[in-house]
Amino acid sequence: MKLKSLMMAAAFAATSFSASAAWPERPITLVVPWAAGGGTDAVARMVAAGLEKELGKPVNVVNRTGGGGVVGHTEMVNAKPDGYTIGLATAEVTTFYWSNTAPFTYEKLTPIALVNFDSAAFNVAANSPWADLRAALDDIKKQPAGKYKLSGMAAGAAYHLAFAGLLQLEGIDPKAVVVVPSQGAAPGFQELASGGVQIVPSSLPEGKPMFDAGRVKSLAVMSKEKIGAFPAVPTVKDAIGKDYEGGTWRGLAAPAGLPADVTAKLVEAAAKVANSEEYKKFLAERGFGHAFAKGPAFGEFLATQHKNNGEIMGALGLRLRQ
Repeated sequence: MKLKSLMMAAAFAATSFSASAAWPERPITLVVPWAAGGGTDAVARMVAAGLEKELGKPVNVVNRTGGGGVVGHTEMVNAKPDGYTIGLATAEVTTFYWSNTAPFTYEKLTPIALVNFDSAAFNVAANSPWADLRAALDDIKKQPAGKYKLSGMAAGAAYHLAFAGLLQLEGIDPKAVVVVPSQGAAPGFQELASGGVQIVPSSLPEGKPMFDAGRVKSLAVMSKEKIGAFPAVPTVKDAIGKDYEGGTWRGLAAPAGLPADVTAKLVEAAAKVANSEEYKKFLAERGFGHAFAKGPAFGEFLATQHKNNGEIMGALGLRLRQ
């Protein structure tokens, strides 16, 4: 009986190993926590197409919207850790815990690869009296809190936190500029053009229609280097002489507990996709920023983002957990 039990255990182990080693044997679901047609969805579909080529199985994009990204990220976290449900995580996953909108942190995910970073830009109306970023920051610092407003997102969203970090860099209370919440950049830009708010800290691609129409201008982009599709927009370093980078990002992730061999295959496949000329061209043509961090390096990035966002949200009075 003992020998039979040992043989059964060995057979089970061999079966388990072969099942994992054969991954993937069927289609993979890529959960996207934002609506179809947006920037995150566009990146996800490009990444999914690349993964299909690398892994030899269909990768189906499924949009799970709601709760400011909470619904989709919750599905990623709660999925079975077998490699058949993965997700395109976004910057919001490092804010949910602090805002008490979800009980989990990035630690409930297996980091696969950072595949994109979109820098925030300091966008103002074309007729704004601010000629450059220095003039804007100096004026904000002089005026009473609440005189100036921004829009294009909900309070505590990635671009709001990027903007707040820039104010802190200049010794300005991050609560000095009040958020007028909106469902994305498009309505925020309409509010900007009509004079309801003075700033929209969105990505440059999101503002392109308004730039082209001559209704909006950008004083600076919060990136280390200029954005190729927008060469006339200076970096923060160009504008005020200080290094600063802030914005939103997207990265492939899976549920925690993913088997090591499946993780390794996913990481290598994602690396090939993210560093391919086809993918880089796709990002550049649309003004998206290319960024890549592989496996553990993406995990370190998540940890830093979680810590920094907790600190900024505390300064904004948005942090509900310690």
